[in-house]
Amino acid sequence: MNTRPTKYEPCGKVPEEHSEWPKGPDGADDMARLPRIYLETTMFNYYFDKDREAHPDTVKLFEEIAAGKYEAYTSKYVIGELEETRGDKRNKMLDLIPKYGISILEEKDEASRLASIYIAEGVIPKDYRTDCLHIAVAAVNGLDMILSLNFKHIVSRRTEELTGAINKMNGYKSVKIRPPTEVVEYE
Repeated sequence: MNTRPTKYEPCGKVPEEHSEWPKGPDGADDMARLPRIYLETTMFNYYFDKDREAHPDTVKLFEEIAAGKYEAYTSKYVIGELEETRGDKRNKMLDLIPKYGISILEEKDEASRLASIYIAEGVIPKDYRTDCLHIAVAAVNGLDMILSLNFKHIVSRRTEELTGAINKMNGYKSVKIRPPTEVVEYE
């Protein structure tokens, strides 16, 4: 794996590792907080893939992130996959992270453990461990939703239900999994 400049290093802005809503300054539940979303690798790819049907919705999602509608995260797992891309597109995809102020979640042993459970329970095949890690890192960091266009292993009702059940059995909340077409808003 190639080394990227420090501008892609984790920003240190990591959400709570609890399934509770964050507390406001007065100790009350802060139900008005921004949704915390995880951007999986395909989101960065489709941003530049103008021939794909989901391209406009993907770009719209990034615009909504810039407008402050979401608190956006990605992970070292995504960066690792993006760094494997050849050509100019690689740097363009990586540049979206600082451009849109997307926070980077670190790799965690707990995410690895949870991903192993997903595989052992047959949710996602073992050859696609990184797909499990995307879901697990979002869960252990208490994020609300994963945005992805990987319909083979990530964006499916089955995956959401099974990983949600496993998450709850392991002390984490269920994480919604959606394509951008289901979350962006057009006026």
